[in-house]
Parts: sequence; structure tokens; C-alpha cells
Amino acid sequence: MTQPKIIDAHLDLSMNAIEWNRDLRMTTSQIRTIEAGMTDKPDRGNSTVSFQELKAGNIRLCVATMIARYMKPGHPLPGWNSPSQAWAQTRAQLSWYQEMSRLDHIKPIAGISELNSHLNDWDNLDSKTPLGYILSLEGADSVVTLDHLYIMHSEGLRAIGPAHYGPGTYAYGTDSDGSIGTKGRELIHTISELNLIMDVTHLSDTSFWEVLDCHQGPLWASHSNCRSLVNHNRQFTDEQILTIIERGGVIGIPLDAWMMIPNWKRQVSTPELTGVSLSHMIDHMDHICQLTGSCDHIMIGTDLDGGFGTEQCPKDLDTIADLQKLPALLINRGYNSNDIKGILSGNFLRFIRRAWA
Repeated sequence: MTQPKIIDAHLDLSMNAIEWNRDLRMTTSQIRTIEAGMTDKPDRGNSTVSFQELKAGNIRLCVATMIARYMKPGHPLPGWNSPSQAWAQTRAQLSWYQEMSRLDHIKPIAGISELNSHLNDWDNLDSKTPLGYILSLEGADSVVTLDHLYIMHSEGLRAIGPAHYGPGTYAYGTDSDGSIGTKGRELIHTISELNLIMDVTHLSDTSFWEVLDCHQGPLWASHSNCRSLVNHNRQFTDEQILTIIERGGVIGIPLDAWMMIPNWKRQVSTPELTGVSLSHMIDHMDHICQLTGSCDHIMIGTDLDGGFGTEQCPKDLDTIADLQKLPALLINRGYNSNDIKGILSGNFLRFIRRAWA
């Protein structure tokens, strides 16, 4: 039986390749073996994503990020010491995407014609169909000047989130709060001018509402859960969820355990002891469906290997290929075949076609 198509709206592929030094052409088992005993990253030996596992899960289209945070003095998290260094890091990440594309492992998707061609190959069950990727920038600290954003757009950038964690150059992110200010408004204006998709994930509450006031173009939340289920500023309130959907946006549901269930303690809690599972992912989907009366604004945005691995994700997921367990779980929760197709891929495609039209 043919596996259903799945589209993942948020994967940090180049970060894993360039900063984590993972060769995604290997299997996850090989990557884990190489990393055995390493302690420089909390998820060493626990990776879940490789090209092979994506193909095994019939995930042949994703939104793939570049990410490089500027660490201002006093910033609570690590990063680069200047915007220019952050820019250079995204150059390395982009070069990796370009090299993998040259070797036919992945394929850039930057417009409707490329999307249609890729979907046609996928529909025809072409085993040689590479992973299609839409390029996104997570956090805008690497945008040294607005001219740099024009360069990124010319190179295929199609989505951008203004902030990541902490206070950023253009907006405030997770675990901080504040106004986007003049620089933020100038960035938002340029994003709208370029028709980039605005990713409101990670925006602090104040920055979130200011961004929505300024931006009139397409928007989504590539990987965010519900604050009513996990009470943390990283998640969206019901009011924010309703506003995103009123603006025609879609929300990707992630698989980082601390965002799925309350009271998760990093590097202390475990999937086995807490019981966190893919069913909790569906809890967040259910909440959005009940809140809005529709399944039409949910997509998958796993964030797998986004700084965490099997030590901090659902206990019933070993690799990203296990997303194929979702259809059965959704059926058991009362979702019909059209709902499931929409959640796995259809809602994303409807949004992206409208955004690019």
C-alpha cells in the first residue's frame, strides 16, 4: 500500500550538516554510531533525520532553514559575535544546500512551476525524486542590512522568521519581550515587498502583534504548539491562533517534547518516564480544530533534530520516517481521510499555492 505524502514545514537540515557535522547522506544509525560518546551537543547519538529516513517516510518536500543568531553582549544563549559572522554562517549553510542539490540529493523549490514539477514526479512514484526544499531563514540576525535580504531572496529564500530565542536585531523572540522598533518595521516592509512568507514562530507576544500590524502578506507558524496545553511563551495563546487563521495562515505542529507536554525538564525528563508520544502531537491539533471548527489550518512542522533528538521527542518515534504512524493515530481520534490528507500535506500545499499566486 502506498504511503501518504507528508510535508514537513520545519527542518534544520543545514544546521545539522554544518554545525553538528552530520552527513545526512548516511543513515541515522551510522550518524548515531559516529557520535557515540560525544558530549558537545545534548542530542549526540540521538539523531532522527537523514535523507534515507525522509524517503522512507515518503517525506519528499520540506521547508529547510538557515539559522545563525547574533549574540549581543549579555545574550542568554550562544551565537555569533557579530551580524557579519552570522551572515557568513548562513553562507556556509546555503553552500551545503547547493552542493547537495548539485549531487541530486535535494532540489530547491522557489516557485509554482518548480513545485508542480516536483509534485508530478512524486505522484508518479519516481524513486529517484529528490527531497524538495523551500528555503527559510529562522531568525533574521544574519540580515546585516536590508540589501542582504534582497541577496537571500535572489538565491531562493522564500520564508523568514524575524526572531529566534532572546532579543534579536529586528524583533524579540522566545523568553524575551519587546517592540520590533524602527529596524523591525523596515525589515517587515521589505519582507512584504519581496512577498516572503512571514514565519511568526518564536516571536514574543509584543513583537507578534506588532509584526501582524505591519505585515499584510502571507504568514504561517512553521513549528508552534498551544499555550493552553503547555503554558509557556514559546506556544501560542488561543487569541494568537485565531488571528493567524483569520489571516489565512497555517500552523505546523512540532515534536520537541517540552512543547508537547507540561512540566518537561530538559536533560532530566525522558520520553519513557513522561510517556510523551505522537498522541500528544494530536492533542495540539485537536485543540486548534476545536478552537477554529476546522482542520484546514494545521500542518506538520516537526523541528526534529532542531537541537534535540530521541532523548527529547515522542517515545514512539525513532526516526522521522515514523511520521507514517500518524494516519492510524488520527483515524483512531476520529479524523476522516480528507482531514488526514490535509494535515499531512494538503493544507500546506493550498497555502503555498495561494501565497505564490
